[in-house]
Amino acid sequence: MDAASLRHLWHHLVSVSGHQPSRLLVLATGLLAVAAVASRRVWPVSRTVVTMAHEGGHALAALLTGRRLAGVRLFHNSAGVTVSAGYRGGPAATLTALAGYLAPPLLGLGAAALLVTGHVFGLLVLSLAGLAGLAIAMRNAYGFLAVFVAGAVIAAVLWRGSAVTEAVLGYTMAWFLLFGGARPVLELQRGRRRRRGASNDADELARLTGAPGWLWVGVFGLVALGALVLGAWWLAG
Repeated sequence: MDAASLRHLWHHLVSVSGHQPSRLLVLATGLLAVAAVASRRVWPVSRTVVTMAHEGGHALAALLTGRRLAGVRLFHNSAGVTVSAGYRGGPAATLTALAGYLAPPLLGLGAAALLVTGHVFGLLVLSLAGLAGLAIAMRNAYGFLAVFVAGAVIAAVLWRGSAVTEAVLGYTMAWFLLFGGARPVLELQRGRRRRRGASNDADELARLTGAPGWLWVGVFGLVALGALVLGAWWLAG
């Protein structure tokens, strides 16, 4: 890519789109996201997108805190695991464990902020870059395929899509991460009640910090709810 192409790309990334989506488009994409999260049939599949954000949060936190990232795996049941090496306790391990459930709602809030300031193109390019980084860290075929498909959809819209198509994808992504970031917290608490002693982020944080697991579930829930309320206010306001 030459200098002129880089300048052109940078201009698109930082420029504000002149096309403002209609309120109907914003609300319709929000309802689509709610349906995808609420549906018993769709959620087990669409949850994989939330899992990508969740495991990406673990992976990024591990790298930023100096831990050695061994890899990420996604599975057919929409579960995932991120493995990193380093000291088993301390702030780095705590932040890495904390980042998973916080990543989807905070990414959704960040996406909402970009959308309401007119940076639809920038949101899609940043999402594509994040998926590329996750693909590099992926260590199983299904996980790589899931990330590749998600990236291919975004790339196709960036390459051939209209401004309206970009807006539909961008707003659907933001809404889905906001709503989809909340449901796994509820599932986490239900799972902790049914399967006591099972491995999960809340109980790992309890081991690392001494604070009870239910407290960490509460932290996850407050962040998810706060991001949803603020993001919805920005998007629908």
